Amino acid sequence: MAWDLSVDLIKATVQLEQPLGDGSRTVGTGFLVSDPTPDGKPRIILVTAAHVFEKMPSMSARIGYRIQGSEGVWRYDPESLKIRDGDHPLWTKHPTRDVAAMVVEAPPEFAKAAIPLNYLAQDDTFNKYNLGPGDEMMALGFPRGLSANPAGFPILRSGRVASYPLAPAANFPTFLMDFSVFPGNSGGPVFMAEGARRRPGASESQEVQFVAGLLTQQVELSGERLEIGIVTHAKFIRETLALLDKVPGATVTQARAPKPEPAMPGATPAVAVSAMAMGASH
Repeated sequence: MAWDLSVDLIKATVQLEQPLGDGSRTVGTGFLVSDPTPDGKPRIILVTAAHVFEKMPSMSARIGYRIQGSEGVWRYDPESLKIRDGDHPLWTKHPTRDVAAMVVEAPPEFAKAAIPLNYLAQDDTFNKYNLGPGDEMMALGFPRGLSANPAGFPILRSGRVASYPLAPAANFPTFLMDFSVFPGNSGGPVFMAEGARRRPGASESQEVQFVAGLLTQQVELSGERLEIGIVTHAKFIRETLALLDKVPGATVTQARAPKPEPAMPGATPAVAVSAMAMGASH
């Protein structure tokens, strides 16, 4: 039976927020992953962009759980989430990429919504399915702290892959997406959910559904938003989760920049990349 990654990820995606005391709040997006401990015990991990937590100065944030009542009606039911112990962050950050993960105690009904670890793309996924510029992907988030409805579900957006090449992640740790990005989107999952795609050399089509990465930045030039999002590969989410267990021998990718090409006469200067500030005022 066909499964719909879009619905699974909508259920697993949560709003992260912290009031700032001046009537505004800082907002980001996260999603839950089911990743058992090395000894097999169930464990739920919250994944987001590291700068989402770093922009939150207080000890606790709010995580936007949703509860379905006996009559099937959903309601927003956020809970407090401790993110610091004094000056010590309770999340684990990837050493070179804008990715963070922390273990959370989710309500039992919400823990069931966490996506399995194998939904996350691996280093060869893009080449395996011959993915590239122009392919459509989707993203979930809470732009400027807005949700799809009072129940607190995330807003689904879509866009086209806007850069080449996409792999290997060691050389190209991020890729571009052609879609509007707003404060509050940071940390949201970017994924592909295509019903039928033919792999190179294959005679039959198959479903292609995986989490490609998470949204971490937007592109700006001279202060102007270019409607382009920057996605960090899921490979670095996997590496961050491995760091939670301090797996012996686990390797962390040190991203290698491609050798720069000589500048052409009249070439446009490099585009300035701006991390999305999470201060959505309400």
